[in-house]
Amino acid sequence: MKNTLYDALIAPHADVDQLFLVDDDGQDLTFAGFVRRTSQLAHVLVAAGVSPGDRVFVQAPKVIDTLGLYAATVQAGAVYLPLNTAYTQTELTYFIKDAAPRVVICDSKDEAAMLALCHDDDITVLTLGPDGKGSLATAADAAPEEFDTVCREPDDLAALLYTSGTTGRSKGAMLTHKNLLSNAQSLTELWQITGQDRLIHALPIFHTHGLFVAMNTCLLAGTSIRLMAAFDQDAIIAELPKSTLMMGVPTFYTRLLNDPRMTKGLCADMRLFVSGSAPLLAETHTAFEQRIGHRILERYGMTETNMITSNPYEGDRIAGTVGFALPNTEVVITDPDSGTPLPVGEIGIIEVRGDNVFQGYWNMPEKTREELRDTGFFITGDLGVQSADGRISIVGRQKDLIISGGYNIYPKEIEDVINDVDGVLESAVFGVPHPDFGESVLAAIVLEEGLILAGEVIADKIAPLLARFKHPRRYIILNALPRNTMGKVQKNVLREEYST
Repeated sequence: MKNTLYDALIAPHADVDQLFLVDDDGQDLTFAGFVRRTSQLAHVLVAAGVSPGDRVFVQAPKVIDTLGLYAATVQAGAVYLPLNTAYTQTELTYFIKDAAPRVVICDSKDEAAMLALCHDDDITVLTLGPDGKGSLATAADAAPEEFDTVCREPDDLAALLYTSGTTGRSKGAMLTHKNLLSNAQSLTELWQITGQDRLIHALPIFHTHGLFVAMNTCLLAGTSIRLMAAFDQDAIIAELPKSTLMMGVPTFYTRLLNDPRMTKGLCADMRLFVSGSAPLLAETHTAFEQRIGHRILERYGMTETNMITSNPYEGDRIAGTVGFALPNTEVVITDPDSGTPLPVGEIGIIEVRGDNVFQGYWNMPEKTREELRDTGFFITGDLGVQSADGRISIVGRQKDLIISGGYNIYPKEIEDVINDVDGVLESAVFGVPHPDFGESVLAAIVLEEGLILAGEVIADKIAPLLARFKHPRRYIILNALPRNTMGKVQKNVLREEYST
């Protein structure tokens, strides 16, 4: 039976005895063992009532069986729905009602609460704990190691990922087998990932980066993985001499740079460091290259599109840019009002079209029509600019654009200037309501450890570098910027906190 994603990522490993996964407890699994475990888990899903197209709702710890569950959902022809382990019961209630899953897999400690949420619906609840045990694992242990793979075509749904919902109700992005496979193929080729590589995987697996970018490329290439439940600095330091690849968010790299054990010698066999999910400061690029001898490769993507652009593997990786459009992916910069393409060098909305672009939002046809054009271009909501050679630089989110006194103010331009001030670790510029100007510019600042720096001093430093209307009217010194689980700064939280 033809199953687009399973046939490409999992089936080829049925007889491969090479090591695939090693977890924090030293438990390991070969590729062939993973294929057998996938089949066992697929049997459990079908026994629980899962049919092709049904949603499999997963809010579980990051263990080997969680990855097997993703593969098993694909093999059973169902739709994988991973959720942030930090979501509350109120948030979960919305997801359950909206997605109407057939099966829910949760942490063993949350079983009673999840059963209460699902009691009015025909939903089977299974458990999987951080120790890898639970009703899911127990049932899988007794299941056959072969499963008749369900047929799934390229345009059939493979996954449903909900956006963070920072500006409204979370939206479920519908991703097909073709969406996921095309992106994995592009990235594997571009980053030259092979079966000789070994990846340090410390990212969460309820997100595009850790699940689809990391897992799908490794499955496609036959790459082994050191699976970490979460970022563990000591564990990563121990693994670097044994590995060749690492994918992370900017905070991974800033923390590692603060560790004196992080040296060129430690990373002698490392081939590639990738960063994404949040902007990487130019200072981090430079410091990492000077210290380690590697220039971090930054890329850009979204839940709805997987990866859109990447800095080159071979060629200049320029700090402050996210590189070029991936093969077979079109990127245009358009006017926010008219949607017409803008000339090179002008700031506008990033739009993208390609096999990587999702099919729309689950149960939200109107929202789909707003953001997904009839031409196939997805309106990302990100503001960007394209250079003459095609490189894309992100200016910020359209919703973060500040309009003050009739002027468009792009926060990233101001943040770049503030971040260059000696003693400033990072900043977040945002707008709050103003009775006369519409919005006023504020800056939240995090200083380097142990330093004291008044806002007035920062203001004096940046005064000659920015037009007066771009100057922040207030500087707020914080110990840390509010971030979500993927390291993105939550400017909506700052706006809410400082709007009064």
